[in-house]
Amino acid sequence: MTAGIAIRGVRKSYVARGSERLALDDVDLDIAPGEFVAFVGPSGCGKSTLMNMIAGILPVEEGSIVHDGRRVTGINRAVGYMTQQDAVLPWRSAQQNVELPLRLRGVARAQRQARVAEMLAAVGLGGFESAFPGELSGGMRKRVALAQLLAYDPGTLLMDEPFGALDAQLKLLMQEQLLRIWTARKQTVVFVTHDLAEAITLAQRVVVFSGRPGRIKQIETVALPVERDVFRVRFLPEFEAAYTRLWEALSPEIRRGEAA
Repeated sequence: MTAGIAIRGVRKSYVARGSERLALDDVDLDIAPGEFVAFVGPSGCGKSTLMNMIAGILPVEEGSIVHDGRRVTGINRAVGYMTQQDAVLPWRSAQQNVELPLRLRGVARAQRQARVAEMLAAVGLGGFESAFPGELSGGMRKRVALAQLLAYDPGTLLMDEPFGALDAQLKLLMQEQLLRIWTARKQTVVFVTHDLAEAITLAQRVVVFSGRPGRIKQIETVALPVERDVFRVRFLPEFEAAYTRLWEALSPEIRRGEAA
């Protein structure tokens, strides 16, 4: 079951070198159930901070975040979280890694096995159940991490630069895999990336954050079909138009950050 997110007046600051630094200021955003939203912005603008607040890893200083009708006040176990550094354990096989969150939730063995087989097949790793991470390529490890994320069927997926370490070809393959799964399952996805083309390729809406303190500067609704071909979508005029508008909003923030 998918879940919506309502963010109201969120503000977050840090104490660094004896002084308070404002990371996020007065952020308001609604994300509909089943929507795919990407966050872009200059480094240090608070994109990952906001995602960590949705996950309940960081407390909300001011304002509120409501996920699936419940205010987030602690660790949000209703979301799945995937970062650039995957959580795949090297001493466990692909099957054992994907099975781990189900074991921790006390799911019966037969159900676990069926679910793991389903998820490995969904990410194109059928037949690699017994392979260990050291025997897999970087892209295959990412597929294991994605299957692990999906195994316990969270209503919302939080993804922070999940494909950032992959080369261009593998990144396209993982984007295709993610879009195919999202199109079938329609979970809510919040996706942080520094890659503007990746954001437009994947998301229904792209949220541009200003430099620190992070505020929402622009929201672009991507005028592309829900079911898209990641290998050809960049050649469409709608893609080029969205890229131009977003770059015009983003580039001054990047330059301002470099000059600071």
